[in-house]
Amino acid sequence: METLLWTVIAFVWGSIPFALLVGWLASGRDIRAYGDHNPGATNVLRASNWRWFALALLLDYAKGALPVGIPYFLLGIQGWRIVPVACAPLLGHAFSPWLRGRGGKAVAATFGVWSGLTLGAAPTVLAALFTTLFALLASNGWTTCLAVLGLGGFVGMQYARSAPELLAIWALNMALIGWRHRAELSQAPRLRTWIRRWVGMV
Repeated sequence: METLLWTVIAFVWGSIPFALLVGWLASGRDIRAYGDHNPGATNVLRASNWRWFALALLLDYAKGALPVGIPYFLLGIQGWRIVPVACAPLLGHAFSPWLRGRGGKAVAATFGVWSGLTLGAAPTVLAALFTTLFALLASNGWTTCLAVLGLGGFVGMQYARSAPELLAIWALNMALIGWRHRAELSQAPRLRTWIRRWVGMV
């Protein structure tokens, strides 16, 4: 019963479109009119400034970290019971009922969920992969998907024996990230201009 309760809490919490609300507060505009038309923190930056972007990013991160970290570390909902709880905010964010099932791409929420499960370990690895790939690839979709794919390697090496349920969470997370970025994945990844120029000089 406790697991079901926290799964519902996590889904509802994750479904709140914080970035959209922050965008309205910051600019009076619908951030879905900008960039990739996604109700995410990046479009808050496009519609306003970095301070509002930081707030939206923090709230999207928290929607994954808090409803997962509280039951996992404070209430002892661990083992396979944590799987639906950890996946719920990602699904709520990506398929928000407040937006008629159209949500964000769950990138910040992914960082939050893995903070709720591993504190700083997995998010640090994910951030390092994301930063490196972002410097190399011009496609945000490929950058995100490859970073989360790399995270799976870390989770497998670090937790496969002690907490195999984390691999299940990662697999569902990877599937969701891939689905939300499917349009970008339909095109071949492109290297950054500086790499193409450097290769051309060699």
